[in-house]
Parts: sequence; C-alpha cells; structure tokens
Amino acid sequence: MAASQLLPSPPCQRFFHLKRSGDVGVGGAVPRVRYRPCVEPNASRLGLLTSLRGFLGAYAKDVLAKTRCSSGEKSGSSSVSPVGELGRFWEVEKPDVCMDELNDFEKQLDDFFFNVKSMIKAGRRDDAIELLQANYEAVKEQIQDGTRCIEQAAMLDVIALGYMAVGNSEIVEHILEMLSDIMGCITNGKPLVDSILIHMGSMYTNLGKLEEAKHVYGRGLEILEHSFGSESPFLVTPLLGMAKVFKISGRITEAIDVYCRTIAILETSRGPMSEDLVLPLFGVGNLFINEGRAADAKASFSRILSIYRQIHGEDDGKVGMAMCCLAHANCAEGNIGEAVRLYKNGLQIVKDSNCMDLQHDVLEKMKIDLAELLHVAGRENEGRELLEECLLVTERYKGCEDPSSVAHLVNLATSYSRSKNFVEAERLLRTSLQILSRTVGLKDQAITVPMLHLAVVLYHLKRDEEAERLVLEALHIREDAFGKQSLPVGEALDCLVSIQARLGKDDSEILAHLRRVLAIQEEEFGFESEEVTATLKKVIFYLDKMGKRDEKMPLQRRLSMLRTKYKYMVPF
Repeated sequence: MAASQLLPSPPCQRFFHLKRSGDVGVGGAVPRVRYRPCVEPNASRLGLLTSLRGFLGAYAKDVLAKTRCSSGEKSGSSSVSPVGELGRFWEVEKPDVCMDELNDFEKQLDDFFFNVKSMIKAGRRDDAIELLQANYEAVKEQIQDGTRCIEQAAMLDVIALGYMAVGNSEIVEHILEMLSDIMGCITNGKPLVDSILIHMGSMYTNLGKLEEAKHVYGRGLEILEHSFGSESPFLVTPLLGMAKVFKISGRITEAIDVYCRTIAILETSRGPMSEDLVLPLFGVGNLFINEGRAADAKASFSRILSIYRQIHGEDDGKVGMAMCCLAHANCAEGNIGEAVRLYKNGLQIVKDSNCMDLQHDVLEKMKIDLAELLHVAGRENEGRELLEECLLVTERYKGCEDPSSVAHLVNLATSYSRSKNFVEAERLLRTSLQILSRTVGLKDQAITVPMLHLAVVLYHLKRDEEAERLVLEALHIREDAFGKQSLPVGEALDCLVSIQARLGKDDSEILAHLRRVLAIQEEEFGFESEEVTATLKKVIFYLDKMGKRDEKMPLQRRLSMLRTKYKYMVPF
C-alpha cells in the first residue's frame, strides 16, 4: 500500500517527497501541489545506509560540540550524550549553524527513504524490509535509553512511511503509537513537527484510523496557521488531508466546506486558472455528485476542463480526462446524450494523445464507464464494442488465461443478458469460471462473482435446479470468506430466494433467508434505507402467505412509513 503524497514543510527548505500513484480519473493526471522546490535525490547515488544509528550518533555529537562551543562550554569527550541532550541543538545561539545541520539531517533522511523506494521499485522488497528493520531497532534502542526528541520522531516517521510502501500496516500501527507518544512531548515550535504531523495524518487515514488522522491534521493546521496565517497556501496539504478524512467518515458537508476553503486559498494565492486548483475541484466535484448536486458538480468539472485547456491545449490527455469527469456530472443530471458525447470525445483525445498505454488501468476504466453510459442510452451494440476492446487488450498483453480478463467476460455477459441473449451470456460466464478455477481455485471468493451471474442466466433459461446449486455453492464460499452476516452473503441469499421461490421450496425456509437479508441490510445500509424497503415487502408477502398476521402488522406499518418517506423525497 503506497503512502500518500508528502510535501516539503514550509519552515524548512526541503524534506522528503513521495509521489502518489494509482489515482483514477482526473486525480491521476493532477500534478501534486508544491510550494517550495523539492529536489529529488540523484538517482545515481548508490550508497545505502545500513543503519541510521551510525550517522545519527556522529551527527548528534558534532552538533552538540558546536552547541557547547557557541555557549562557551568545552566539548568534552566523544562518549554517548546524556539523556535529553539531543534536543538542545534546536535552541543554540547560532541558528545558521543549526539550520545547516538540520538540512544535513533532512538530506540523510531523504537519501535513506530514496534508497528504500529504489529497493522496492527494483523488486528487492526483502532488502528494503531488512534496511527498515535495522533502522527501526536502532531508533527503538535510543528511545528505550530515554532519548525522545525530534530526531527520533523524524526517523520513526520515515521508517513508518517505508513500511507503508512495502505494505506492512501492522508494524506501521505500532510505530505510529510510538511516534504519537513522542510527538505528544514535543512542542509545536520545533522544526519538522508540522511535516511529521501531516505524514502521520496520511498514514492514519490509509489505516482507517480517522479520529487519529483528524487530530494530527488539526494540530498541523494549527501550527501552520500560527506561522503563516489562515489564508496561506502552506495550509493546502493538511486541508486536503482533512477533507479526505471527513469524506471517508461520511461527514460530507464538512468535507465540502474544507475543499471550498482550499479552493479559495489557492484562488487568492495562485490565481483562478492555476493547475493547483484541479485536485480540490476534483474532490469537491465528486462529493457534489454523491450528494445529488449535479449542477455544482458540473461547475467544478467545467472549471477543471477550462484550466487544462488553457494550460495544455485542446489535444492534451488531461483535457480528455476532464471531459470524462464532466460527462459523469451530466449523467448525474440526467443529460445522457451530452454525457455520451463528452465521454466519447474525451476518450478519443486520451487515445490520440498517447498519454497512457493501451492496457493502462485508467484508460480501461474510462472505456468501461463509457460502455455503461451507452447501455443506459440504449446503444448496447456500441457499448459491447468497447467491452470487447477491453477484453482483447487484456488478452493481448496478459494472456487469455489471466484472471483480469474475467471482469471483461462478466461485463460482456451482463450486456448480452440485457439484450436477452442468455445463451451467449452463459458461454462467457462458463469461460470465466474455467479461468478462475485454473488460476485462483474453486474455493476463492473471486469465483463467486461469475458463479452468481451464471445462476441468474440459468434462471432466465428455466434451469432452476442448476442455478440453485451454483448459488448455494457461492453462498458457502462467501460465508467462509466474509462472514455469515456480510453484504456479499446477503446478495447471494437474495438471489437464492428468487430461485427457490420458483422451485416451490418451503415458505418457512425462504422466509428465514429473507430475514437474514433484512438483518444484513439494516446493519449495512440503515433501518430506513431503500434496500430495506424492497426486502421488507418480500418478508411481508411471505408472512401474509403463511398467515402470520401478528408479525406482519408492525412490519406493514414500517413499510408504509418508508414508502411515504421515499415518495415525497425530492429527486436530484
């Protein structure tokens, strides 16, 4: 799991910079917001730090010697410094000396992290872990000896980011606990504190620890606001982090407010057509779509399109991606024809610009999204052509037996099912099952997706017994993989109910399945969700059929209230 983008801290000339990858949509094309030059380490440097213990010890002694000289003390011996002495060098009388040493310390951290990233990129994951572990043990020893200063915090920060990059979230959580304890003892005025807090916020967010992320982002914002004011562009990074935390937490109104504040800051400091505006505009635009505010979403994505056109020209791939995002907003507004036009033009620009390879995940996703739009518009043949193109590209670059081709086979099968061509849909789904059975095995949860789709196709072909057998098999696999009260299990049970009802199975058995589905939906979506409404109707039908009037009446009243709620809900 890659760590999120890290920006240089405003109070310092440079820290370390980690580029984020894997974004989808406009986010993948957005340049990271930078406020100070952040020079990447020279890739030709091959020397690796086997441990931070050596360089930190020498570095600390050198700084302490300069500190004592500046204050009239004798340098003394070169033995290990007393506990707590490492923190003194931040407050010596010659700040130029301290900043030089601080920059040197940052440079070595930068080099260390660069080496870790290089190892991971080269496929030397075990070497990277060994390097991280050696340094972690060195810092842990210093902390156990009583040294808990900004240097240890900065080193733990870098090591935690390294472990995030290799995907070891368990040790990252442990390091963050240690780092949190140390940061709680360090005052806000120390160098690097704001940078470390922002990095911690990013890692907490990736680990799903949203309250902790909110706390450290808040403290980082407080430091930056105190140093640079509430309208400084240095606030953008923690503000974007805070907006993400609010979004994941479901606090959409607060997330929108933070994005809007970020946009206002960048408009003032960078101008209304700055490319730095793209990331917050993209974030708030997606939230507007989720909230049903299609007009506001169109305004956000239209601005992104205008910015990219002005900076990069009409034929740049980023312009094409922005057009696809604007197409989503038009679709949310119900303007399907305009959405299809924008998406087709945008996709063509992306292809013609050669900004990404044919097999790139983002380009593939764009094709699938357009295919879905074309199906909604009733243009199934055009949509299928795109889905077939995705399948051919995957087979060409990854082989016909690669599991990633299954998604395209299932999409094509779904398309044929919509057109009532169930025979072709069955053929594609059986091919999917054969690929997955040979690659991931018959008990892997991934195989349940084409399995359930095939069961639905067989149901339409009136082959109910085989359909029931497939659903029961998928149900057992999902129960083992996700738990008996999970949403994937509820999906399988809902499918099973329809098949068993036509087979004439016992009503009490079907009602038991429906009660399980209802309980799962109530837990996942809430007691007043639309999903619950549909299942309640089925439960009431079977209670009425079985003559259970006492159980039926309270559910009937509940269903009536929910129907009234959704009847008068204003659609966006």
